[in-house]
Amino acid sequence: MLARTIEVIGLARDERHGPLPVLLLALTMLTGLVDAISYLKLGNVFVANMTGNVVFLGFAIADLQDFSIPASLLAIMAFKAGALAGGRLGWSPDRHRGRLVARACYLKIVLVGAALVVSIAALDTTDAWVRYSLIGLLAAAMGVQNAVARRLAVLDLTTTVLTLTLAGLAADSTLAGGKNPNPGRRLVAPAAMFLGAAIGALLLLRAGLSAALALALVFVVLHAVAAYRLSLSSEAWTAGA
Repeated sequence: MLARTIEVIGLARDERHGPLPVLLLALTMLTGLVDAISYLKLGNVFVANMTGNVVFLGFAIADLQDFSIPASLLAIMAFKAGALAGGRLGWSPDRHRGRLVARACYLKIVLVGAALVVSIAALDTTDAWVRYSLIGLLAAAMGVQNAVARRLAVLDLTTTVLTLTLAGLAADSTLAGGKNPNPGRRLVAPAAMFLGAAIGALLLLRAGLSAALALALVFVVLHAVAAYRLSLSSEAWTAGA
């Protein structure tokens, strides 16, 4: 029954992607968690959803006081810097997909770990320098993640963007005349981000900013452990990154 359920939702191991769909689904949950942290605690800004930040930047330019031009610009630029680093990892001569994921995780551990240290060391997490430091570090981590997910090219699992996934769920459905590919995966990805956001919001309300960041770091470390094991694999799915 469990094996059949995994197959239906599109997360079964296959020759092309191996265990990557499961790992990317976990990172989609992490996206929900860190965006909950940034939006609820860092001043109406996203560190993973750059579409939202572009919209927020427009709001800020229109002089809506709940939105910040510096915060939105910082998030976008830090995300781009992280994506640049992730892109460089992806163009390494070593095209092993497992090692690519592992290296990205190690870099994200540094960035998310630094964000946790900043939150613990800060006397007042509402200070501008604290907020901007956390925005920059977390957005850079999400930029790395997005670039590597893009390089891995597992359909419907970009980890930070759900717009095309949700559009595909409707546009490619049998009702629209399509073949309805990966319907389970296209449903599970939004559910994972929803769950991560809900957990992040609850932690922020009940335990505070540092607790939420600590959970994000634990998440990344566990993912790095799994990725390290995958980096030792020589199966067919590891090639072609």
